[in-house]
Amino acid sequence: MDLFGDFPEQTPPSDSDVQFLDTTLRDGEQAPGISLTPTDKAEIARKLDATGVGVIEAGSACTGAGERETISRVADLGLDATVTSFARGIKGDIDLALDCGVGGVNLVVPASDRHIEGKVGTTRDDVVETAVRLTEYAKDHDLWVEVLGEDGSRADLDFLERLMRAALDAGADRICYCDTVGHATPDRTADVISRLAPLGPTSTHTHDDLGLALTNALVSVAAGADLVHATVNGIGERAGNVALEEVAVALDHGYDVETVSTEKLYDLAQTVATATDVPLAPNKAVIGENAFTHESGIHTDGTLKDDAMYEPYSPSAVGRERRLVLGKHAGRAGVRAALDEHDVDVTEDELNAIVEQVKEIGERGKRITDTDLLAIADEVQGRERDQRVELLDLTATSGGATPTASVRLAVDGEEQVASGVGSGPVDAAITATRRALDIDATLESYHVDAITGGTDALVTVEVEVSHGDHSVTVNASDSDITRASVTVMLDAFNRLLDGNPEPAVADD
Repeated sequence: MDLFGDFPEQTPPSDSDVQFLDTTLRDGEQAPGISLTPTDKAEIARKLDATGVGVIEAGSACTGAGERETISRVADLGLDATVTSFARGIKGDIDLALDCGVGGVNLVVPASDRHIEGKVGTTRDDVVETAVRLTEYAKDHDLWVEVLGEDGSRADLDFLERLMRAALDAGADRICYCDTVGHATPDRTADVISRLAPLGPTSTHTHDDLGLALTNALVSVAAGADLVHATVNGIGERAGNVALEEVAVALDHGYDVETVSTEKLYDLAQTVATATDVPLAPNKAVIGENAFTHESGIHTDGTLKDDAMYEPYSPSAVGRERRLVLGKHAGRAGVRAALDEHDVDVTEDELNAIVEQVKEIGERGKRITDTDLLAIADEVQGRERDQRVELLDLTATSGGATPTASVRLAVDGEEQVASGVGSGPVDAAITATRRALDIDATLESYHVDAITGGTDALVTVEVEVSHGDHSVTVNASDSDITRASVTVMLDAFNRLLDGNPEPAVADD
């Protein structure tokens, strides 16, 4: 059985001129829950241009006045990239795009019978006539024109070729194969692009509904496409579009085809993630937090010996840095390397004890930060840490309508008193504690475990607290959950303040 059919024999040669059309601002924004402000779009467009993207689809002018204002703003940035607007097969859409001052339009017409008959209610002949008429109109107004055959992956291939040939004959600058619903397999993609590319400049637009967007984009290039539609981080409708950063790195690393400045990809990805409020998955290729992070003892040891031992390419190639983290899989080499970074010398026995504690914390699903590691080393080596903050007194009440608490602390030797209210005595006590300190810390997580039975059960409170780029995970046990909560918070603050010469006393 020939499962995947016949593919083009050639792979992209090193001198291929492959470019990107980025549609983050249009197709990417159509993902549920995403709405980019004009400022967001302008910032993303600037970074796309600086990265070397050749065409930026800024939006759909037909959407409304607000969208047209945003498209105009992007068009007025003076970018090197060609700024375009998405346009349906309607003359009015082209007029609206012209009003925005864009340099081109992405003119979409239906290609499959499902869309021609079921969506638009027209005929194949009418679609061809519309594509020709609107292409000529747009070219008469000095626009760069790309004609897209919507749902091309499910179109009759003879008709799709006829439609695209007519568009090019009418003056279109290029044509585009669209796998609109992520339907296509690689062999189907290869068949279509192989038919279209000989006609003229051909683009490819792939979606990830089958998890094949990247494969189909690469197959398209191998078959002759020279422009790839993509979005940053792969955002888009349903399962998303092909990710620009993945195509760029795959072409560069696998085929020596340079498309954009790859070292700018991570910053671009972070900008889009922040603007869209769609966080990057830790295991996301190229840009995920874990892409260049090593915890396994075997991998860490290998990476320390040879940077490329467990990485396909250098993290600096995409604007990243390598990270060695500690957790349940940590080994001696990784722990020793982390200690060496902080100039902490340990004996073999001390190293073994530190590794054991690191693994124990990791078994609870916690990440061990540098601050945690140094605290463990201090404990193992018997060093006393300076306690800049000490609990002198704690009072909490919850019998009334509003739980309240007050704390008296010694902060850098000075007494500090504060009170607070909250949803319960613990919340009130933590609020009071934070008011007594001049530290902008964030409580990332709070967890309680009862470790003995009965009404006088001993409880362990574990918190993760962050301050700037640093975070610590600590725990404390007590029969009084409120006291345990305040104690563990103060321990976290002490660790975060360790080495900070600034006083922790609140201004009030």
